[in-house]
Amino acid sequence: MTARIERVVTSGVVEIDDVEHKVENNTWIVGDDEEVIVIDPARDAEKILEKVGERQVLAVICTHGLPDHVGGAIEVAARDEAVIALSPKDKRLWRQTWEDTWPDIEMEDEGLFAVADTELEVMNTPGVTAGGVSLLAESLGVVFTGKTLLADGPGKLGGEYPALADQLTSIGERLFTLPGDTRVLPAHGEETTIGDLEPLFDRWLSGSLTADPEEQQPEGPLTDGTRVSGIRLNADDD
Repeated sequence: MTARIERVVTSGVVEIDDVEHKVENNTWIVGDDEEVIVIDPARDAEKILEKVGERQVLAVICTHGLPDHVGGAIEVAARDEAVIALSPKDKRLWRQTWEDTWPDIEMEDEGLFAVADTELEVMNTPGVTAGGVSLLAESLGVVFTGKTLLADGPGKLGGEYPALADQLTSIGERLFTLPGDTRVLPAHGEETTIGDLEPLFDRWLSGSLTADPEEQQPEGPLTDGTRVSGIRLNADDD
């Protein structure tokens, strides 16, 4: 049976540097009538498991370790004794939410997960977090981009870009090499396509970091020490 994709939206408040932010989170469910993989189990495990129904949860995959995106991970995984997967570079973030546990699988670039007739390939796409990943389901024509890439541009953390050079490298060298009709399914907001966003990349490099040209990012030092003008795309350069 062909795999399908379902979305569960949850909402709540995230506190960053003592400032509260109201956010909505996407949890994605990939599978068929028998088995599923749950991606980014945010907050409300009961709501997520209600959508899963009687299907078996094979794995819970976290595209990053931020608290609002892993808040339902333990409960969702525990029901069917599913494994939890996270990049090892985000384990410290994970412990902010789950002090006494570790994920079962430390994801690496090009790792594969299988559900129904579909494979999910791990793509390292750091930026918002050091261990951020995207998941490519080539057979379904979709990529789950976590917080790396949203419909309105590069994802932020509390209104800032923690490591913008790394994030733009991830987008330009990994995500924007995918076919234009690939659906982008992010951790926040509505879906889009690679083809819709790729033409905006040069504008992001020059300083306008949202999909709305009316919203301009001011020049000056960014939170990762680079400037909006003159972004270096290779994070390994001196």
